[in-house]
Amino acid sequence: MKHDRFRVPPGSKISLSKDYDPAYTGDYKNKSESEGKLSGDVDRLAAFQNILYAQNNYALLLIFQAMDAAGKDGTIKHVMSGVNPQGCQVYSFKSPSSEELDHDYLWRSSRALPERGRIGIFNRSYYEEVLVVRVHPELLMHQQLPDSVKHKNIWQRRFEEINSFEKYLVNNGIVILKFFLNVSKAEQKKRFLERINQPEKNWKFSDSDVKERAFWNDYMNAYEEAFNHTSTSEAPWYIIPADHKWFTRLTVADIICTKLASLDLKYPTLQKEHQRQLIKAKEILEAEQ
Repeated sequence: MKHDRFRVPPGSKISLSKDYDPAYTGDYKNKSESEGKLSGDVDRLAAFQNILYAQNNYALLLIFQAMDAAGKDGTIKHVMSGVNPQGCQVYSFKSPSSEELDHDYLWRSSRALPERGRIGIFNRSYYEEVLVVRVHPELLMHQQLPDSVKHKNIWQRRFEEINSFEKYLVNNGIVILKFFLNVSKAEQKKRFLERINQPEKNWKFSDSDVKERAFWNDYMNAYEEAFNHTSTSEAPWYIIPADHKWFTRLTVADIICTKLASLDLKYPTLQKEHQRQLIKAKEILEAEQ
C-alpha cells in the first residue's frame, strides 16, 4: 500500500475537501477482501512489539484525532487486538481538569508519554489546543494565561511549540505517527442516527455531538491549518479515509507496521558472560533427575 496518498507533505498546504476522499478504499472493493491483510498486520504488529520491548531503545507514540463518530475507538481496538496489554497504554484526553489547567497545555500529555519499549496511544491529544480551543476561543479564558499571550498569534506560536516538542521526542527515541480519521459529514450523520435508533448504541451518543457538528466548517479549517503547520518529516500527519471502517483499520495497521519495519528492530545481542550463564543453566536443568 502506498502511503504517500495519505501523508501530508511537510510544508504543504492541503485541502481536506479537495485532496482527501473520506470514501477512498484503494484497490479493495469490500471488507472481505481486506480481512486477510489486516489479520496479517495485526500478527506482524504483535511480533514487532515483542522486539520493541526487548530492544528497549524506542517507544512508539500513536496520535489519533478525528471528528466525533469517525471510528477512533474501533480502530484502536481492532489494530491493537494482538498486542500484549503489558506493552501498550492508551490515554483518552477529555476536557482538562482544574489541576491540568494549572499547568501548561503540554503538561498532561508529557506525563502520559510511553516508556522505552512500549507503545503509547493518544485518543485525542495536545492537538485539541489548536483545534477545539481554536473553534471555541472562549476556552482560552479558562486556561489562566497571561493577557500578553492571548493574541492572534497564539495559534502560530502553538504550532511552533508543538513542532519543537515533537522534534525533541523523536530525537530521544519516541517515534511519532499521527492519524486523522477523515469521516465525511454525511457518514457522521448516518452514524449519529444509528446511535440514536439502536438502543445498544444509545450510550455512545451525547447531545454535544450534534452541537459540535454545527461547527463542522470551522473544525475543517482548524484541522487544515494544523496539518499545514505541523506535518513534519519527524512527525508526519496521515489523513486516513474513514467512511469505511474496515479500510481505516487496514490502512492504519499497514502504516504502523511499515514504520516499525523501517526501524530495523532486533533482539538484544547477549554478552559472552550471559551466554555462558545460559549454557550453565541448561546443563543444570538437563542434569536434573
